[in-house]
Amino acid sequence: MATEVESKFRAADRRTLQRLATVDRLGPARLGPASVAEEADRYLDTPEGLLAAAGWACRLRTRAGRTIVSLKGTAASKVGDLSGVHRRPEVEGPATAAIEPGTWPASAARDLLLELTRGVPLEQRLRLDQRRTERVVALGGDEVATLSLDEVHVFDREGGSAGWLLIVELEHADGAPDREPALAPVASALRAEPGLVPDPLTKLEHATRLIAESRAAAAG
Repeated sequence: MATEVESKFRAADRRTLQRLATVDRLGPARLGPASVAEEADRYLDTPEGLLAAAGWACRLRTRAGRTIVSLKGTAASKVGDLSGVHRRPEVEGPATAAIEPGTWPASAARDLLLELTRGVPLEQRLRLDQRRTERVVALGGDEVATLSLDEVHVFDREGGSAGWLLIVELEHADGAPDREPALAPVASALRAEPGLVPDPLTKLEHATRLIAESRAAAAG
C-alpha cells in the first residue's frame, strides 16, 4: 500500500496563491510552469459512516472527463505536529461517475472499499469543486514533488454552498519516498512565505467543519 506524503498549508488570500504561481524557486528547488485544471471531488461514505469509523476517507475525483477513486487512511503522527506534514496510506484505482463500486473496473481500491463497507450502499457526503494550479518541483534536475495551489468551493450533500478554502500542498512524487529530507528545505521555504500557515487538517476535515458552521448559522 502506497504512502502519501505531503506538506499542507492554509493561504490567507488569493494573492498568496497568485504569487506562488509565478515565483521561479522555493528554497533550493526550481518550479516549473503553472498549469491549471478544474476538479470535482465527491466524498462518499455509508449512511452509518462505516468508512469514517474505520479511519478511512473515500474520494471520487473527476478531472478532464476521467474519474478515479482514492481511499485515504488516517494521517500518522499528525496530533501536535505543527509542520503541516501529512503521511497516510493511500490506495487508488479507476472508477466512474456512478457511486456504485461494483460497477467500477477491478482494482485494489475497489476491493478495499467493498471490504470496508461490507457491501452497504454509499452516499455522497459533500463535494469540493476546485481550481488547481500545479507546478513541478525539481531538485538537481529530478522532478520530486508537485506544488498545488487550490481554490476550493465547498458544497454540502444537498448542493448548498458552505464557503471556500485556499490550500497549498507540496506532494511528494510517486516513487520518491526517500526524498523527504531533500524536500525539507522546500517545505521550510513555504513555511516562511507570508500568508501561509502549516495546516494539520485535511480538506475533508475543513469542509466538514465549514458545513457544520454553515448549518448552525442558518439555524440560528
